[in-house]
Amino acid sequence: MSTKPTVYGASWCPDVKRSCALLDGTGVAYDYVDVEADAAAEALVRELQGGARRIPTIVWPDGTHLVEPSDDELTAHLNR
Repeated sequence: MSTKPTVYGASWCPDVKRSCALLDGTGVAYDYVDVEADAAAEALVRELQGGARRIPTIVWPDGTHLVEPSDDELTAHLNR
């Protein structure tokens, strides 16, 4: 089990870029998985969202996840 969050996204998505920039800016290490290049990752994202594929989906080591979080939601999760 990873000790870092995993960001599931796609390189073209502005929301993914924004969330990664926030994590980078706060010094949070994370793993990044491109759902367009990894079918298993896309399947996991769809499972977490009941069939949808909204990105970014950020999965935390404790099993919780955020889908398309705003900067405020992501910051709140980091500060919990």
